[in-house]
This record gives sequence, C-alpha cells and structure tokens, in this order.
Amino acid sequence: MKKYLSAIVALAMLAQPVVVAAKDQEPVKIAGPANARGINTVAVGAFNVGFIFESIDRTAASGGLMGAFGGTTKAKSELVGVTPEMMQAITDAAYADFVSQLAASGYAVQPAADLFGHGALAKTKSQDVPLDINIALEKGSKGRATYFKPTAFPSLLMIPGDFLGSGMSSMGINMSAGQASTALTSYAKEAGVGVVDVVYLIDFSQQKRPGAFSFGGLQVNSALSVSADYSRMTLIAPNGKRSVITVKAPVAVEGEFVEKSDASSGTDKALQSGANVAGGVAAAMGFGGLRFGKTRKFEFTAKPGNYEEGATKAASLASELLVGRLGALR
Repeated sequence: MKKYLSAIVALAMLAQPVVVAAKDQEPVKIAGPANARGINTVAVGAFNVGFIFESIDRTAASGGLMGAFGGTTKAKSELVGVTPEMMQAITDAAYADFVSQLAASGYAVQPAADLFGHGALAKTKSQDVPLDINIALEKGSKGRATYFKPTAFPSLLMIPGDFLGSGMSSMGINMSAGQASTALTSYAKEAGVGVVDVVYLIDFSQQKRPGAFSFGGLQVNSALSVSADYSRMTLIAPNGKRSVITVKAPVAVEGEFVEKSDASSGTDKALQSGANVAGGVAAAMGFGGLRFGKTRKFEFTAKPGNYEEGATKAASLASELLVGRLGALR
C-alpha cells in the first residue's frame, strides 16, 4: 500500500492544481495575513484528515413532485467500503506531500519529535485516534466524519475552529482543543518558530463538476473534494498571533471513485409518493399550507485504489493552494 500511494503522489505532482470556484468567489479567505510575515522555520503541530461517512442534507423544494406545492427534500448519503487502513494511508501520503511542498517553498520544517517531545506539550492529551465527530455542515445539514493523524505524530491535536461540532457530544473535544491551542502557542513562543495546524475534510458525495481535475484513463461518475469552510491551515507565529487560510471553494477531483445506489426502501418511496399526490390534489382544490417533501437514502460504495488516489490528489491540490498563499504572505 505504501509503495502504491507513493506512486500516486508522484503521479499527482505532474498535474496542475484545479480549484473549483464560482467566478465571483475567492478560493481562500485569509485572516491575519501580516502575522505570517518573516517566518521561515515551522513545526507541524497537527495535520488531520477527516472523511465524511454520512451526511443528511435538506433542500427547500419549490414545487415538490407535482409542481403544485412546496416541500423539503431530505437526502441521507452514506459512504461504505473505506477501511481504516485506507484512511491512514491517505493521511500519511497527504502529510508527506504537505511537508515536501513546505520545503519546496523555502520553509525549514522541524522534525515532529522536536515539537511533541517539548515540555510545552507534556500535559497535552491526544484526542481519540481515529476521532469521530458529529459535525454541522451547511445550514440544515449535518454529518459524521472520522479524522486521522499522520503515523509520525504521537498525538491527534485540534485547535478551536478546526471543526464545527453538532450536539453535546463535541463539548469535550472543544475543551481539549483549547488546551492544545495553548500548548502549541507556548511552543511557538519558546522555540521561536511558526507552528502549523492543518485540517482537511474529504467529501465523497460531490457530483462531477466542470473544471475539476480529472485523471486520464478513468471514467467519471463523481468527484471527491476537500470541503470549503471546513478545511484550513493555521500558522501560529512566535509572538502568539495567527494567520488562518481557509478553503472557500471545494478543491475537487473527478474520477470513478464510488458507485452510487438508491438505498431508499420501496415502502418509503410509496408512502412519500402518496403524500405528494395528496398534497397536489389538496393544492388544486384550493387548500393551501400542505408542504410534503421526499426523503431519499443513497449509498456510495468506494472503489478501492481509485478512492485513495482521488482523496490523495484532492489533499495535494489543497496543500498546493494553501502553501502557495502562505509563502506569498511571508
């Protein structure tokens, strides 16, 4: 697997990055740009890759199935077939590529042992590995993601803002994130280097879209992407101040990564169809206020090999985008 992913990364580096963005949308948002100025040596304190396994999306519908009434469409999507070994291999390859890109941009990157062996982190507890989080996605949507750290790191650390939890279950994670932030800031000040924190969230249910990077020789049925707003890089400067570069447009890669199937039961479809017909008849008779929607369940089955290739490539393109912007701030 390691040799296979190394080959993937080498192949990926031959291609130019493509960031999918609307014409009026910037690919990144930068907060505190001046805080990155003059920093040439960095330590990577966190590099977490999250994988969305389940998402529930709600979209207000203007006309429903019959066009006579309004409603809400609810889609539950689930990814299957991705093993922990696959996710760990993707994370390790993405981290190695990220460090390589930092070095190529002129940054001196400290060994992970220098940071994690320092007294500033002695009392900092690792999050669970892997880390499962119920996350709040876009308005009206939520999901479940699993985060992995590089094998080279003894701890999985997150800082506030690296994720947006959904419900009470993330309270403990938020507390630990605050402690990790304090520890990484202390190291930056004591060591006199910049500390980098990276988080990428890989989405599996993106449909193919114009302008996305495509692998030659592969059919296209979907796109994997590094999600906008939930993927970012934070640089903690030696003075404790921060620069935060957030992905604002999905970094997408097209390919034959998953097989999509409608997992809705026949009973569910029949009940929803009946409700929609009833709502349409009521609307036609002048009875307003009936708003029925439809619920669909979709299952996405990952294709081994292709999925790892696509996720690794998406992370590499995101790193190229973020490292490029960071270097320009220096």
